[in-house]
Amino acid sequence: MSDVPWVVLKFGGSSVATAERWKQITSIVLERAAHSRVLVVCSALSGVSDMLESLPDATLGGHHGPILEAVKKQHFALADSLGVDVTQPLNSLCKDLDRLCLGASLVGEFGPKLSARVLSAGELLSTRIGAGFLRHMGLDCAWLDARECLESEPVTGDDWRHYLSAGVEDKPLPALQEKLQKSGHRIYLTQGFIARDPAGHTVLLGRGGSDVSAALFACALEAQSCEIFSDVPGMYTANPRQVPTARLLKQLDYEEAQELASMGAKVLHPRALAPLRRAAIALHLSATQAADVEGTKILPATPMRGRVKAVSAKRGITLVRMDTIGMWQQVGFLSDAFACFKKHGLSIDLVSTSEANVTVSLDPTANAVDKDTLRALVRDLSKICRAEILSPCATVSLVGKDIRTILHELAPVFAVFEERRVHLLSQAASDLNLTFVVDEEESDRLVSKLHALLFSGKDADDLLGPTWKEVFQRQEKTTKVSPPWWIEKRDALLTLSAQESTPRYVYDQGTLQKQAQALKQIQSVDRIFYATKANAHPDILACFEKEGLGFECVSPGELQHIQTLFPDIDPKRILFTPNFAPENEYQDAFQRGVHVTVDSLYPLENWPDTFQGQAILLRMDPGQGRGHHKHVRTAGSRSKFGIASGEMERLLAAIRRANATVVGLHAHSGSGIRTHAAWAETLSFLAELRPHFPDLQFIDVGGGLGVPEKPGQAPLNLQRVDKALQKLKRTLQGVEVWMEPGRFLVAEAGVLLAKVTQTKKKANVNYVGIDAGMNSLIRPALYGAHHGIHNLSRLNEKADLLCQIVGPICETGDTLGHGRRLPTPHEGDVILVENAGAYGRVMASRYNLREPAAESLLATAKD
Repeated sequence: MSDVPWVVLKFGGSSVATAERWKQITSIVLERAAHSRVLVVCSALSGVSDMLESLPDATLGGHHGPILEAVKKQHFALADSLGVDVTQPLNSLCKDLDRLCLGASLVGEFGPKLSARVLSAGELLSTRIGAGFLRHMGLDCAWLDARECLESEPVTGDDWRHYLSAGVEDKPLPALQEKLQKSGHRIYLTQGFIARDPAGHTVLLGRGGSDVSAALFACALEAQSCEIFSDVPGMYTANPRQVPTARLLKQLDYEEAQELASMGAKVLHPRALAPLRRAAIALHLSATQAADVEGTKILPATPMRGRVKAVSAKRGITLVRMDTIGMWQQVGFLSDAFACFKKHGLSIDLVSTSEANVTVSLDPTANAVDKDTLRALVRDLSKICRAEILSPCATVSLVGKDIRTILHELAPVFAVFEERRVHLLSQAASDLNLTFVVDEEESDRLVSKLHALLFSGKDADDLLGPTWKEVFQRQEKTTKVSPPWWIEKRDALLTLSAQESTPRYVYDQGTLQKQAQALKQIQSVDRIFYATKANAHPDILACFEKEGLGFECVSPGELQHIQTLFPDIDPKRILFTPNFAPENEYQDAFQRGVHVTVDSLYPLENWPDTFQGQAILLRMDPGQGRGHHKHVRTAGSRSKFGIASGEMERLLAAIRRANATVVGLHAHSGSGIRTHAAWAETLSFLAELRPHFPDLQFIDVGGGLGVPEKPGQAPLNLQRVDKALQKLKRTLQGVEVWMEPGRFLVAEAGVLLAKVTQTKKKANVNYVGIDAGMNSLIRPALYGAHHGIHNLSRLNEKADLLCQIVGPICETGDTLGHGRRLPTPHEGDVILVENAGAYGRVMASRYNLREPAAESLLATAKD
């Protein structure tokens, strides 16, 4: 078997976490084993490394037991679902974990050496299950301990680096090759992320190190190829979860792939490429669940140069500005300045210099950029210059080989940055990227715009493959996915668009009722207030009133609208949450008898007479915003909403002077949140403030419940939201929990119907004009929101045209969708825009003196 080549396959955490994925892994391994010897490298199960990382703090706090139990439960559940009995090795590893944590709790210390042993358990546990399953499926598979194969290079005087971020020399290991050949197995399964030091102690290769392990094993075995499988088919022209029209990159050379990995492409660890490059081993990136998709091949060289191949972004960047006239023609200034960075263990990434300024960036993946370190750095730098920290920032990069040769073609790119604050511009000496450093909150929008400019309308070629959406929809065909309501009601929608004018918003009553009833199942929430601003259509409001929901209003107009529609409604079913409102709006709300929220000290301190004897809610700022875009994040120091908890002393004094009673606390982090723990975190924050307010009756955890907007996004799990809230609510006897969702209730219930007016082709770009523009739906133009777009008239025909969907408004930004693939539209075809029930018509305008889309409700049969 010595002449049979090796192939190394690496599977990430999401790939090894379910029985379905292990069945797919089995098929992949079987196919490769027909022609090669196979070494399988596996990560820990998805989520396990995070739990293990939390063990040191939990252990020292005396509550590590529940975490260990959760780890054990997850692994035994997977083993049971796979039908394999690995009780003995799993129990042994779990007992070892428990013993290590117990010892650490007794001595009150959890150092790097112990952390390495604990964190290695994730991979050791997952691979015991995996090897057992492959044998169960009849494969000739042997379990291999990576610590018997890879030895790290010692690090003197730095235990953290030695044990938790170890380096292993990439080189052939003839002894390992001989050992595996003598063992005689065709397939071996081992761990990523872990190795041993020269003394035999367990060490780790750093977070995400399983990719690095695969590369090291490929070098050690002089493998023919290395294949890395994750939940993403390869590298893309942009982050496909942010830009669904991003295209799969079929091939890159090592340098381009290294640049993309270093600039933020999370599909591959940057340290994995150097070993493969030195050994000239081809790398193939694929998705476990879509192994038939071509993926990305990374080769020693490709013929495609002088071309932008991707737009990438990296957040969390810190800039350090150093200003002084004294540096001009001064010998050694940079040496002195950079010595300060070295002293504090900081690695510099980008550098920009002028006669009086040097600005550098610090990459969070290479630095522990904490506030204390930065303060110490500034103190040292202040001895030679005036130093300033700029954070948070982000890099936005155009990546491609020989990018310098096409600078003359990139004038439109620079126009995108007009009126944007660019802190630093860097053209890489390697001629692989052009990088802009901007405020972090600008990065998502800039990436979307740049990607549309550079890649929309491009046909498939040797470089560009399918979009993420196309791959995802291909996979959907083999899985059971509930179709959206509008597919079932397609005929009714086409009839309506023939009988009534377009553009037109259409809302489905059945979906509205279904969403309301789903929220009412959350047992931990006592009252639900619909955020009226999401959609104020009378029929929608009537549906929710009938379901027993209350209404959250943000203006006197919304209050009047609700009380006119429902004159007999109990005022306590209405919540008024204004922002920077004048005094008379508060006075009007109190006269109406509704709940009133105050989100600033100013009204209480300056208009105390208005609040005399009134019961109020306070909107507090939890300090961190959430959501799918900066425009919908409503917490944090850069948000105009809420009272900072650091102002508590002034707040309590103002409440006493106004003689007001605080009966409720409120916080809202943002919109489009799909992490189930967000509302429990808000409840926890507000519950901590309860001792200040003895008359507290209710806590409002806000809204922002997200819905899937882009292909591949999972829906919010309401059961997990409920479970997380219930744990905290048990400690809040006598206090109700409120919630105020908007988008969750109405987004999926609404579609926008429009008709094709014209089609046009300019150069290689196909434009499809429709009678709905940004005056009807402004979300795509305002913050790059993604809406699914379909040719409803030709729904079952082949999607053969890559096009831009544009409206009739006289603005360049009047584009509803970039790079969409549709069945070739013809004049009069009905185009449907998905998820348009929220923030559509309510944000519409008569810009260009064009009337925005009308509205209709599709009632359920019984109505």
